Amino acid sequence: MRNMGVVLLAGGFLGFLYCTTRLSGLEPVPAGVDITDYMRYDAGVWELGRFGAAIAGLIGLLMSFFPKGR
Repeated sequence: MRNMGVVLLAGGFLGFLYCTTRLSGLEPVPAGVDITDYMRYDAGVWELGRFGAAIAGLIGLLMSFFPKGR
């Protein structure tokens, strides 16, 4: 479990950085857009990917700290 946690942590960190660099060159999502409509905008897709990568990194951090579910 610890090895899987380290892989998730590294993947989440790298995914977050990648999505952030792709997001920096795009036009931001207009204000007031619902989260369900984010997939219609390119910036929204990369922003949701960034949040997904951050969640994967946090799960990886928890798995590496608590490998046996303590």
